[in-house]
Amino acid sequence: MITITAATINDIKQIQNIVNITWPITYGEILSKEQLDYMLGLFYSTEALNEQYNKKIQLFYMIDEDETNIGFIGIEHNYNGETVTKIHKIYLLPETQGKGIGKKVIDEIGKLALENNSKALLLNVNRFNSALGFYKKIGFEVKEEVDFEIGNSYLMEDYVMEKKL
Repeated sequence: MITITAATINDIKQIQNIVNITWPITYGEILSKEQLDYMLGLFYSTEALNEQYNKKIQLFYMIDEDETNIGFIGIEHNYNGETVTKIHKIYLLPETQGKGIGKKVIDEIGKLALENNSKALLLNVNRFNSALGFYKKIGFEVKEEVDFEIGNSYLMEDYVMEKKL
């Protein structure tokens, strides 16, 4: 059984553990090791996660299967003042992928979004990420293509995808 519960500040170490497992597998063939390390430090350092959690920049939830933590999400309702819920982070441990859990998680995020008056889900996905096919399969459509630099001249090459609720 899959459950999604609000994360606490005590879950930050587990979030970091999941990221340290999933990112090299997800992005290892897309990004250089230097860029991976840079982005992990930028987005997932204890300080960065504490700030995001404490300022409620994103709402974090832990994903459990039969009381074992298998992933997490970070979402933001009313993204940019619009009736949209942005999925900033969604990561499941590699061994759980391909079992329908991702779809269940997206469905649960959709329920949370509707409770907060959202009309759509929005997310960014790297244009070379294999998850792109998954998102298309469950109803997301490419809304736009974006490139933006993050420190050290690293380039993020994403699709912005949207799923109407």
